[in-house]
Amino acid sequence: MNIFSPHWYHLIAQMHFSTLILALLSTVSALAAPTREKRASKLSFFGVNESGPEFGEGNLPGVAGTDYTFPTLSTYDTFIDKGFNAFRLNVLMERLSPDSITGALDSTYLGKIQEQVEYVTGKGAYILISPHNFGRYNGAIITDATAFGIFWSNVATEFKSNSLVIFDTNNEFHDEGGQNVADLNQAAITAIRNAGATTQYIAVEGNAYTGAWTWTTQTGTDGLTNADTMGSLTDSSGKLLFEMHQYLDSDGSGTSGTCVSSTIGSERLADATDWLRSNGKKGLIGEFAGGVNDVCEAAVKDMLAFLDDNSDVWEGALWWAAGPWWSDYMFSVEPTDGPAYSTYVPLIAQYE
Repeated sequence: MNIFSPHWYHLIAQMHFSTLILALLSTVSALAAPTREKRASKLSFFGVNESGPEFGEGNLPGVAGTDYTFPTLSTYDTFIDKGFNAFRLNVLMERLSPDSITGALDSTYLGKIQEQVEYVTGKGAYILISPHNFGRYNGAIITDATAFGIFWSNVATEFKSNSLVIFDTNNEFHDEGGQNVADLNQAAITAIRNAGATTQYIAVEGNAYTGAWTWTTQTGTDGLTNADTMGSLTDSSGKLLFEMHQYLDSDGSGTSGTCVSSTIGSERLADATDWLRSNGKKGLIGEFAGGVNDVCEAAVKDMLAFLDDNSDVWEGALWWAAGPWWSDYMFSVEPTDGPAYSTYVPLIAQYE
């Protein structure tokens, strides 16, 4: 066939025009499509713990930049751009209120917390203020509920106008009476509301390192479990989150990168889920993590899917952890070189 004939030239022109139209349609379709396939989550909070302000607890009050540090503000942007909307800022009571538990707040340390709060909430995200004290002040178990309430009244007064702040009463009470933990939590709730902070969520943590898997079984020094004591807490604003932590290694401590099985997450949340539902409560996983390996990745997916499937009682989850001083810590998702960053940030983002 003579490819230079007018008929053939016309046919080629038609083919080029059709190809051009198809190419244009393909381009428009690609531009209109989402950049990644994403499922719709029913959970309210997804994010990460931010560490640094609580470091160096062996040297109090310590020196900023030497004993402790604060998160780099720009790293929040990295997470927020990926859809994360909640950050748990871990601080120390002894630095915030150095003279006594009821004393005036230190203006410098408070100012750094305020800077973090204003930056995060200015982006429309939530920030939890969490004293990483394990229910202790200067190493002694806190038993004075009135004093604990005064501390929280002082803190709440500073942030009462910001509804995106979440007050996290204390990190991981342990090895003490369950009733004492409940009394401290109730004192904090009442003091926060009386200070005028009425629109914020309050996250209450339980005894026994607030483990989800032992919520109904492990007893405190008074023989009471979290299930025995925590259900009686009341909040005039009705915005309590029962914060539990859940790791996936053999003892649930989060000290190993080896997970028990690919389904251990959902298994360990089952009893706590039943407790939340039967008591009409809302839960939040305040810490969780797994190693960078196939079993842990499957276990984390299993746990997040379980939370989503039970979103009538679970409100979300926060990875442990990010922060500028973690270096090669196995669970670090500090942008962008944390050992777990490239594995778990995209994974978590599929569930937020």
